[in-house]
Amino acid sequence: MDEIQGEIHEECGVFGVYSQENRNVASTVYYGLYALQHRGQESSGIAVAYANKILYYKGMGLVADVFANGNLEKLPEGDIAIGHVRYSTTGASQLLNAQPVVFTGKCGKMAVAHNGNLINTKQLRDELIADNAVFQTSIDSEVIAILINSLSDGDILQGVKRACSKLKGSYALVIMTADKLIAVRDPYGIRPLCIGTTITDVVVASETCALDAVGANFLRDVKAGEIVVIDSNGIHSHMMDNLPEKTSMCIFEYVYFARHDTVLDGYSVYEARKLAGKLLAKNYPVKADLVSGVPDSGNVAARGYAEESGIPFVEALARNRYVGRTFIQPDQMQRENSLSVKMNPLRSNIRGKRVILIDDSIVRGTTMRKIIKMLRDAGATEVHVRICSPIIKHPCHLGIDIQTYSQLIGAYKNEDQICKALGADSVRYLSIDQLLESCHGVDGGFCLGCFNGQYPYPLGEYETDKLKLE
Repeated sequence: MDEIQGEIHEECGVFGVYSQENRNVASTVYYGLYALQHRGQESSGIAVAYANKILYYKGMGLVADVFANGNLEKLPEGDIAIGHVRYSTTGASQLLNAQPVVFTGKCGKMAVAHNGNLINTKQLRDELIADNAVFQTSIDSEVIAILINSLSDGDILQGVKRACSKLKGSYALVIMTADKLIAVRDPYGIRPLCIGTTITDVVVASETCALDAVGANFLRDVKAGEIVVIDSNGIHSHMMDNLPEKTSMCIFEYVYFARHDTVLDGYSVYEARKLAGKLLAKNYPVKADLVSGVPDSGNVAARGYAEESGIPFVEALARNRYVGRTFIQPDQMQRENSLSVKMNPLRSNIRGKRVILIDDSIVRGTTMRKIIKMLRDAGATEVHVRICSPIIKHPCHLGIDIQTYSQLIGAYKNEDQICKALGADSVRYLSIDQLLESCHGVDGGFCLGCFNGQYPYPLGEYETDKLKLE
């Protein structure tokens, strides 16, 4: 179990709806999850509350596949429902670990969906097991669920408050009981969570693009350290105790994870990425014939670079839109194989041309190396790489699949060495200050741990991997 637990670092999407009507709320969650599919492609699930019961369905794969063949229609009509899309690391990708976590406890039927990653899971699990708790999965989300139940004394709000005082790490939660929908964001606001409304519904989602998908109007973001209870009495806010002085939202949400049409904590992801491209053009110019982005996450920044530099934006890579993201495939072989069918060079556009290639980040370097080779094989005379974030030098233990220093090309290579390893003509990254400038519209602080090693919580045991590497 300890070996499995050490591998659980996930990036997921959560969605919930509370309706004044008894209706097909599962379909609302389905469309919300569909809009959040980019946050997790390995499993998905929906749970519906009806008549003091909870019925759920979970499966491995994409939302459309899991709920095909009448599986969505099997879920009953109700007034509350939550859903989850999950990405996990190798070793934890199994149906047993799919969410939401559904169980019967002191507050009756409950369901919990979680985006993020706890860093004190083992300690909490051991304490709960010593108190006779029984675990069915290897995920920290079940630890959260059982901890809430054990501390609730039949009052779900008290259970959530008490549990949150013990949790360390990142968490955006949607929790459902027979009569309540609860949204929770960790004290640092590391993972995003927002609230929207329709005439009859209150909707909670990881990103605003999911609100748009179900016709909900954005109401506000859930605050860092806030517990929002939605029930027949309306929407009520409760704040956790002893909150930190500043927030530390994961800046990688702006760099990569969030969909570009999302607004996070009041600032457009699209605007942040476009400004990042402009800053690359201002600070790291190079003579070239065209600017192109690695689709899709690099395209917005590439257009910003083109606008600022005056070099035309031209598509260099065609993307097969039926293939998911390569960075969040569960193992390296799948990442590399999926790239071969995911992208194809547009030879007529790049043959004999000097290409500036814009991407959001470089993690392992294997994907970028193959893309550069693709472009050269298709006739590009030069390939200059520009990256909309700093060099990723440190692992993340707060919800992104960057577990160890040995996975990161930037942990042991500088810019010039990375350029040589990738086979590019030049490679330039934004600095941390430049990345922060691209997100200038956001109040509060950011977690920059993967760039500078400074996290809201101590890195702790993860330092051992760096020592081995050195």
